[in-house]
Amino acid sequence: MKLLPAVFCGVVVAGAVLVSPVVHADDQLAASMCDYVKADDKNRLRKVLSDYRLRLRNIYDGVTCNGDSLVRFAIRNNAADVGEFIVKQLPAAQVAASGDVAWAEGNGFAASPLLTVIKERAGGGE
Repeated sequence: MKLLPAVFCGVVVAGAVLVSPVVHADDQLAASMCDYVKADDKNRLRKVLSDYRLRLRNIYDGVTCNGDSLVRFAIRNNAADVGEFIVKQLPAAQVAASGDVAWAEGNGFAASPLLTVIKERAGGGE
């Protein structure tokens, strides 16, 4: 009888450790991040992530700037330095699946220097 509660406890603890919650950035933080991307200020973006102990890969999907993802917002604002930082913080599979290259080429941003970085990170270093 004592084995059942011990096994149950072990399963609960293991589940809590293995499931890491996605962190959602609040509106003020997201607005600051958008401002730093628009200003191409990689150092301030790094600092805000560090201050709040956030990993970009954990909050990336929850942050949009004027309806665009952070990478697309960087492309629109010609923010190559901060865009490269963002792309390098994301998993290669996520960069490859994002469709950012096709989006940029279809919206007149084919000459963006950030596209080279995206292609290299996605594994299609054309």
